[in-house]
Amino acid sequence: MTRDFPAHVDVAVVGSGPCGAAYARILSEQRPDLDLATFETGPLLADPPGLHVKNITDDAERRRAQLRSQGPSPAPADGRLARPGTFLLADGYQNPGEDGLPNAAMSSNVGGMGAHWTAACPRPGDSERIPFVPGLDELLTEAEGLLGVDAHAFDDAPFAAEVRKRLAAALDAGRRDDRRVQPMPLAVRRHGDGRVTWSGADVVFGEETRANPRHTLFPEALVTRVLVEEGRAAGVVVRDLGDGSEHRIRADRVVVAADALRTPQLLWASGIRPPALGRYLNDQHQIVYAVRLRDVRIPSAGPGTGSGHGPDITRHSGVSWVPYTDDEPFHGQVMQLDASPVALTGDEAPAPGSIVGLGWFCPKDLRPDDRVAFDDTRQDAYGMPAMRIHYRLTDLDRARLDRARTAVQRAAEALGDPLDDTPRTLALGASLHYQGTVRMGTDNDGTSVCDSACEVWEVPGLHVAGNGVIPTATACNPTLTSVALAIAGARRIARTLPIQRH
Repeated sequence: MTRDFPAHVDVAVVGSGPCGAAYARILSEQRPDLDLATFETGPLLADPPGLHVKNITDDAERRRAQLRSQGPSPAPADGRLARPGTFLLADGYQNPGEDGLPNAAMSSNVGGMGAHWTAACPRPGDSERIPFVPGLDELLTEAEGLLGVDAHAFDDAPFAAEVRKRLAAALDAGRRDDRRVQPMPLAVRRHGDGRVTWSGADVVFGEETRANPRHTLFPEALVTRVLVEEGRAAGVVVRDLGDGSEHRIRADRVVVAADALRTPQLLWASGIRPPALGRYLNDQHQIVYAVRLRDVRIPSAGPGTGSGHGPDITRHSGVSWVPYTDDEPFHGQVMQLDASPVALTGDEAPAPGSIVGLGWFCPKDLRPDDRVAFDDTRQDAYGMPAMRIHYRLTDLDRARLDRARTAVQRAAEALGDPLDDTPRTLALGASLHYQGTVRMGTDNDGTSVCDSACEVWEVPGLHVAGNGVIPTATACNPTLTSVALAIAGARRIARTLPIQRH
């Protein structure tokens, strides 16, 4: 099959995840005169484009969608954590004498990782916040609207209030009101019959983008190079993965919204190589633990119970949040589970929702030497420069991990009886929250790739997007912040691109 690729668009967006979708949405709303094209390496999984796979009700069809997201030649897990819908970095993830990111993974599909994510959307706090972005709180609020964030979708989970009460008694002392234990804001929609649907890039695209006759989405279209002419972004080179044909598409603005590994890869392949490109790579190191709530009774079934099949989340599910603070530099995600993840002793069946999983996330000690590098002599499965991760934990990182273990044990003891002897530290890369590789900054001083509106230094007309733009050390889930920053970038394009007369 062949497709008709345009010779010219006003804005070319590379990547169809939540951040690429945010550019398409804002520009569709604010600049309906523009011709927009979104190029996605992976396949279209479902209708509407970008749908979260958990909203696919047929189990077999959902599994097929996950498998189709796992790249052209998925690497063997070799004992590493391989989540459905993602594929591990085949090699180069750990170098001799370094910690590396053994669980470094990506997704290739329309909607990107937004088709597979957990939908947690907490706001950053204290030093997680980016101090130089104008109107950050307004941008975060707009991002919550685009993602459909709801902090109260699971308020009727039978033990949710009790979980938060116990956590608050143990952890809230000395915290500001906005940093106390609270429900986790989630990008979900609660329906009248009790079902919950998860937001993917489809929600961010919205009808505003889908109804825009000037926006076109091209699945299975690999952008191999950003064109630069006279120092400005001038378009993209696209390989049609269906027939292998190559197309040069001119554009007045280019947005690269791949992920924190493939966005710098594309810039590198395009000869755009600022000193900070790929550097300051950071992951959120993760401690997990599980407990059984003590002194709770099985509630009777009532309104709000899900259908019990497919991807529904039942009324027993709930997610609580222990926010990051500079004094307690961790982000806690506390999830009630409908079944125990480990075998339980005794004859009594646990009450649904009484098994609670705790995940504590730690920020990285940021260093320029933590980086993803690219090899022009070797290629990955897509024919792009091969990646090699350089990554080490510092003494500060290890000290934070020790503190996090103590903190999660304290939280667990407040809730009930631990199911394991000690908390478990997941292998690095497990969070999938890679950041910093195209980070923003206030000055073109070699420590950042783009400015506060995500426009690349010294390459006017080229924007970058995604978690890689975040310059601070964060512990909270980064998607809300990265979508907020994408909104700022899209606004600049809408404001500065001349009116088009077609």
